[in-house]
Amino acid sequence: MGLFSGLLFCADCGSVMYQQRYQTDKRRQDCYICGSYKKRTADCTAHFIRTDLLTAGVTENLRKVTSYAAKHEARFMKLLTEQTEDGSKRRNAAKKKELEAAEKRIAELSAIFKRLYEDSVAGRISDERFTELSADYEAEQKELKEKAAALQSELSKTLEATANAEKFMKVVRKYTSFEELTPTLLREFVEKIVIHESEALDGKRRGKLRRQEIEIYYSFVGKVELPD
Repeated sequence: MGLFSGLLFCADCGSVMYQQRYQTDKRRQDCYICGSYKKRTADCTAHFIRTDLLTAGVTENLRKVTSYAAKHEARFMKLLTEQTEDGSKRRNAAKKKELEAAEKRIAELSAIFKRLYEDSVAGRISDERFTELSADYEAEQKELKEKAAALQSELSKTLEATANAEKFMKVVRKYTSFEELTPTLLREFVEKIVIHESEALDGKRRGKLRRQEIEIYYSFVGKVELPD
């Protein structure tokens, strides 16, 4: 099994990338290509990437992330939670206030509906009027409950972000330094790696100067963008 087996995905079609090895009289090649391209199951390009270049790129990024995390743990934890939360404490405060208002209105509507039912039973309003008003209040309450659930879900991400950042830091502390990538180390640190198609820098389709983007999604925290 290759070092990156099961971790690489094509950026365009989402297929798993497959390792390919072949040797000629002139050279030996070890690379990964898009699974859809390899099997011809979808219209996609190769997204070819050499294993040695991929290993070097991932190793460099992993060393940068772990080094920064080890040296600036508090700052790194804050960075991770802010990235997960979109960096907006004020936005979370506004959502909390909005949630409180929605919950208050839901309670008010329940009380209104109860009084409305009592008025209907007592004959103070007609059945037709009761049906009309109760339908309006129930529709409003349903909409508010859905809104409150969505807000609660968004707010819970704050706690999740902190917990996930701590989980990632436990892995960082476990591997304060490493000589090379191993399957075990890689799978503890990385959830997946997304490979984009390479682009020629000289404008030629098969030009030798090429640039290729890879996106590393780390375990528990996703993509990590370090400050310059």
